[in-house]
Amino acid sequence: MLAIETIVSRYGRIEALHGVSLHVAQGEIVTLIGSNGAGKTTLMRVISGILPKASGRILFEGAEIDRLSAHERVSRGIAQVPEGRQVFAPLTVADNLRLGAFRRNAKDVPGEMERVYALFPVLAERRNSIAGALSGGQQQMLAIGRALMSGPRLLLLDEPSMGLAPVLVDQILGTVVALRKEGVTILLVEQNVSAALTIADRGYVIETGRIVLDGAAQALAGDPRVREAYLGI
Repeated sequence: MLAIETIVSRYGRIEALHGVSLHVAQGEIVTLIGSNGAGKTTLMRVISGILPKASGRILFEGAEIDRLSAHERVSRGIAQVPEGRQVFAPLTVADNLRLGAFRRNAKDVPGEMERVYALFPVLAERRNSIAGALSGGQQQMLAIGRALMSGPRLLLLDEPSMGLAPVLVDQILGTVVALRKEGVTILLVEQNVSAALTIADRGYVIETGRIVLDGAAQALAGDPRVREAYLGI
């Protein structure tokens, strides 16, 4: 579904990604592992079109999308849940969700909202609440729900468990598994490496802007380098 081929990206003169390549097959959960500053968020933003690439190719369902704007990539079926949630704090839960559907036909919006409310019942209860008044966990649910409103086939999840209590981490990652069962393909950046490798099919390890290791999630979880660097074992 997604193929990243030797992507280079820069912040001014500083090169952040040095020829990164990876792929995500339809129906997979693929996780991207790395320390802070390794290039994980940069890669997600390049895929979604928020940041430009300097060179390389991005193919989605076999077609190059390099020249498409971020909103055009949303229309193609790619949605990103950004690091730090970034909900529209002054707006209500319902209005945040409606904004996620800005590229959809208006007649599809009520049904999509009900789908999100079924997935996250607390959002249904608080649909008229100001988003900024929600707890961190509820805001993360809203950020995921807002992305789902665009009807994505590929969901880019950037640190969905950041700052959440363990019980909420389990709930959010359980939702990721449920979305895959519904047919959504997922590329996941997650600081909880153990949990990410538990739910993922495959994984990539990125260090200083380069992919240094990849393989089946179970194999990565047992790799001594991963265990020492990211699992503390």
